[in-house]
Amino acid sequence: MTNEPFFRKMADGRFQPTQAGVGPWTATSLHGRLIIGLLGAEIERQYRTPEYMPARLTVDMYRLPDLSPVEVVTRVVKDGYRLKVIDAEFISGGESAGRATCQLLRRTENPPGKVWSPEPWDAPKPGDIAPPQDGRAAMGGMWQVRPISGAFGQVGMPRRVWMAEVRELVEGEPYTPFARVATAADFVSPFANSGDQGLGYINSDATIYLHREPVSEWIGFDVTNHGAEGGVAIGECRLFDEQGAIGSASCTALAQKRKV
Repeated sequence: MTNEPFFRKMADGRFQPTQAGVGPWTATSLHGRLIIGLLGAEIERQYRTPEYMPARLTVDMYRLPDLSPVEVVTRVVKDGYRLKVIDAEFISGGESAGRATCQLLRRTENPPGKVWSPEPWDAPKPGDIAPPQDGRAAMGGMWQVRPISGAFGQVGMPRRVWMAEVRELVEGEPYTPFARVATAADFVSPFANSGDQGLGYINSDATIYLHREPVSEWIGFDVTNHGAEGGVAIGECRLFDEQGAIGSASCTALAQKRKV
């Protein structure tokens, strides 16, 4: 990967953000997806073993971090046989900017019987879709997309898209399947909450629910819900890989004016 990574690991174990990770709200703050991605990746690195599945990750984001070195502090809440709960905190420049809670569930076998599930996703594969001509959808090289239907702010038709990473989260560390979907998850907010006058909401959290991990680099987003009242919004998407459904992502958001 030749593109600049989002973080470089420092000798003291902290993470130095790069300019590649600057988000859309100010010219000096990190994109929220990096808070989610780094917290998820560090929880997995420190606590996951093969018999456990990271089934749910919730990240609260309450401060826009700048490009100061980042420390991730973790804590074991529950270390059980069937369920583990891990907390992690994103410390930027000595101040807390976000925190995560992750449930790791022990793998077993599905019980007998049939249970209802939605119809299979009928989207074309990302390799069968031409790259968009308008580079704005990739936010200046933050990710790459293959649009399926609808678009940011488009009203009146389903919004569905494939998205893949183009940069390493941490230099020299390949994405695991879980880190890949954790880094992508913040996309639920702009994709579900943007309107015909652009994106007017900044998400204050994101939650991922997974029944399995992605097996391909492309993550599919299918918007299933948006609602807003009094400047408070929610957004939801189903998540897919090239083999089918993997789970869902949701967010809460606040009305926000963009700073320059």
